[in-house]
Amino acid sequence: MTSLLADAFGHHTWATLRVLDVCAELSPEQLETTVPGTYGSILDTLRHTVGSDAFYLGAQTDGRRPPIDEDAMAVAELRHEMEVDGEAWASLVDGELDPDEVVVQRRADGSETHAPRGIRLAQALHHGTDHRSQICTALASLGIEAPAIDVWDFADTQGRLLEVPPTS
Repeated sequence: MTSLLADAFGHHTWATLRVLDVCAELSPEQLETTVPGTYGSILDTLRHTVGSDAFYLGAQTDGRRPPIDEDAMAVAELRHEMEVDGEAWASLVDGELDPDEVVVQRRADGSETHAPRGIRLAQALHHGTDHRSQICTALASLGIEAPAIDVWDFADTQGRLLEVPPTS
């Protein structure tokens, strides 16, 4: 039996990896492309997306997923870290999760955030979707076709979608 969240986090990881794969083909100049209204350059947004993913996962696992130093990582290194995260997300959501359990995250400066596990999981998914969309917008501004990263695309690649044509 698959966890209710397995597809959501499977898509999250798969879509991020697809975006990273397209970006791996970009020149250094293209990776520095910025588009108004987005986080920053393509590379900065990739780094932020993957670094935040590790951060969110660390909060969910009592720090078993350590933070990464994404600021100097190349696309290939970011891809590796996202693969690690994908396995960890799959393991996490396969277990018994209480969506109301308050997860406390302690920061190095002594501050803390307290939020239910369900909110933290929703934030991880939302954050990834938002920034993948921004990167796809930047790719389009370069005339580069963005990868198909829709949930339906994911379902199709996983053999979890059946299209039945109309009967005549």
